[in-house]
Amino acid sequence: MRVLVAMSGGVDSSVAAARMVDAGHDVVGVHLALSSAPGTLRTGSRGCCSKEDAGDARRVADVLGIPFYVWDFADRFKEDVIDDFVTSYARGETPNPCVRCNERIKFSALAARAMALGFDAVATGHYARLSDGRLRRAVDADKDQSYVLAVLTAEQLRHAVFPIGDTPKPQIRDEAARRGLAVADKPDSHDICFIPSGDTRAFLGARIGVRRGAVVDAAGTKLADHDGVHGFTIGQRKGLGIAGPGPDGRPRYVTGIDPDTATVRVGAADDLDVWTLVGERPVFTSGAAPTGPIECQVQVRAHGGIGDGVAELRDGRVVVELRTPLRGVAPGQTLVLYRPDPAGDEVLGSATIAR
Repeated sequence: MRVLVAMSGGVDSSVAAARMVDAGHDVVGVHLALSSAPGTLRTGSRGCCSKEDAGDARRVADVLGIPFYVWDFADRFKEDVIDDFVTSYARGETPNPCVRCNERIKFSALAARAMALGFDAVATGHYARLSDGRLRRAVDADKDQSYVLAVLTAEQLRHAVFPIGDTPKPQIRDEAARRGLAVADKPDSHDICFIPSGDTRAFLGARIGVRRGAVVDAAGTKLADHDGVHGFTIGQRKGLGIAGPGPDGRPRYVTGIDPDTATVRVGAADDLDVWTLVGERPVFTSGAAPTGPIECQVQVRAHGGIGDGVAELRDGRVVVELRTPLRGVAPGQTLVLYRPDPAGDEVLGSATIAR
């Protein structure tokens, strides 16, 4: 099988490439250049896709004896991931850019080019598993990335390979060291790759500008001014610009964002309870939508925010009625449905939370 391996320059994709070689496949490595100024996208363990990362990936490919290329996806990444991220925040939403990158870059633009060039599959270093065409959680629950892959269609999954999803991360590092790969101890990237400073509010402010509005309580009383709704997310507690806790002496949290009026509402923790989720643009990883209500586990954040409920497709939207409430749920987030078997590891589908 001809396999194109997306090599970020980190330990995970490096071991994924090595395992594909060991399996006897015809392997080619490719590094995605996602920035027109790649030297700006790594600060220690923050960011990715820098010149350093490209060099690391090339050296791994040399050790493995496979061809290696760098493909320029900077324009597509800016349009489909960065611009989408900024626009979504301007609408008062809380998007996950890793979800969009997998959906629109790695398993859409990249996969399409790979298939056009005659490759049979695209392999990545994601922590997830495929079994009989079904997407499942990784063995390493702490590193599981099935959540950010749940937007993939059945056709995209048919051409995907996740070689390391059956192995805990510490063993992946040990394996890389045994293979003599210099990236064995390289720090994992974290936070948002295109914001290496980690200051999301400053990044958004520079692109959206000042859009002043008010922070109000549940009664509509103005508590403070702000410079833009992009500086807030549902469930946020710090940086609200208000003096002290609420009248009951308890902390206050962002409970609602109205981008049209630039109003940010705050309230008590109990006001964050959500019992019903409505998701748009559903994707079902089996390729077939459910014909009636289904018991499921629902996850609303990449790590955490998991609850039991019943999901149903209504007028093209996924509606989930939760058995216990979730908190910190915001429009723009992705809801992912899992089959509630004893393992709870099969992904059923996903949708973008509308309300």
